[in-house]
Amino acid sequence: MVKRTERGWPGHFCLADRCLFRRNTLLECGDIKIVVSTVGLMKDPHDGGQWAEIGYKRHYETMAFHASTSDTRYHDADVTRQIYFESPWAISEVDADDQANIMHEMVVEEITDKLERGVPL
Repeated sequence: MVKRTERGWPGHFCLADRCLFRRNTLLECGDIKIVVSTVGLMKDPHDGGQWAEIGYKRHYETMAFHASTSDTRYHDADVTRQIYFESPWAISEVDADDQANIMHEMVVEEITDKLERGVPL
């Protein structure tokens, strides 16, 4: 069984403090801990507060990582240990929080399913 914890801080992206959309879900299955992080809708402080892309032609992105083994309190992401998945991971539209929530949930469901089936990640 996978334990799911929703957390109130961004899980990745060095400019996440500028993003108005941030989700961070910790998935735990035995000794395996995985962070699913979605960020987006970033303001550009140098361009009059216009919306800025967070990557090439995207305003939202979802990524997943193994949790840091040295972080025994929060189990934050070890961004050097990325997990790849099949679900959609990027949205090019601005103001698509509803779509970003759906995208995040799809990734959480995919990884939860893999953990429950014992698929190596």
